[in-house]
Amino acid sequence: MHDRDSLHRFIFEHYPIRGHLVHLDASWRALIEHRDYSGVIREVLGEAVVASLLLAATIKFEGVLSLQLQGTGAVQLLLAQCTSGLGVRGLARYREDLKAGATTGGLHELIGAGNLTVTLESDDGSRYQGIVPITGARLADSLQIYFENSEQLPTRLWLYADEHGAAGMLLQRLPGAPGTAVADPAAIDDAWRRVQLIGATLTPEELRSLADAEIVHRLFNEDDVRIFEPAPVYFRCRCSRDRVSGMLQGLGESETRSILAERGEVEVRCDFCNRAYVFDAVDVSQLFNKGVASDASSSVH
Repeated sequence: MHDRDSLHRFIFEHYPIRGHLVHLDASWRALIEHRDYSGVIREVLGEAVVASLLLAATIKFEGVLSLQLQGTGAVQLLLAQCTSGLGVRGLARYREDLKAGATTGGLHELIGAGNLTVTLESDDGSRYQGIVPITGARLADSLQIYFENSEQLPTRLWLYADEHGAAGMLLQRLPGAPGTAVADPAAIDDAWRRVQLIGATLTPEELRSLADAEIVHRLFNEDDVRIFEPAPVYFRCRCSRDRVSGMLQGLGESETRSILAERGEVEVRCDFCNRAYVFDAVDVSQLFNKGVASDASSSVH
């Protein structure tokens, strides 16, 4: 469909309320194609990737937004990242017995006791981080607590993911009412309650299968809603040979040469895209003897 791998923004003309819809297709399959995730892990990771996109689209910044779930359960770490240009990547680290697992429990059972962390790292070096406990059966439940506790704008999210694609919708109430047709705070409160209730009628199947314009019409056909042109979403891993070189330099010459002596080469595999970077004896010598420029802040996670 034409609106797959894209994000649509829409606004309510008469109320200070906005929304975002995102559908991932090829970009989602590219993100997981080298990973043998079980169904339950794919579902939560896909929802996290979609959530990172929806959150990033609400912020004016240049940089990277990271959404991280970390706990004591079978999935020790789940990380989704979205750049300001809507490039996404993600990964999950989990116990081996979950590879073909049949876990059907909720998010709290999967992650265990832990936290949801949203981090915004701007290109100018500034950094913001919000942390809340993992709560509820779905990722959207924990994100709801995040918005309530972090003094963000009132926000609701609906998320869906499977092996074929991932999708989500965000509704957000904006401050004040400048430029809207309705300035009465009570009327705006009523409208916000109403659109949330209507949004909650959207089924997972509709979110997965309907085009964005169909979803907006199905939910809000009685409102004056304007949909903007879609913004493309794509899978983007930021790993590179230069970043790996910097990481090896940070590891140190002694440790790197020890690995080289043991294995005959040094191989570093990116956890996000599974790309392998191989350094032979000549590469290692150049790395440490010729001062290859390092990126001290780079790492391959």
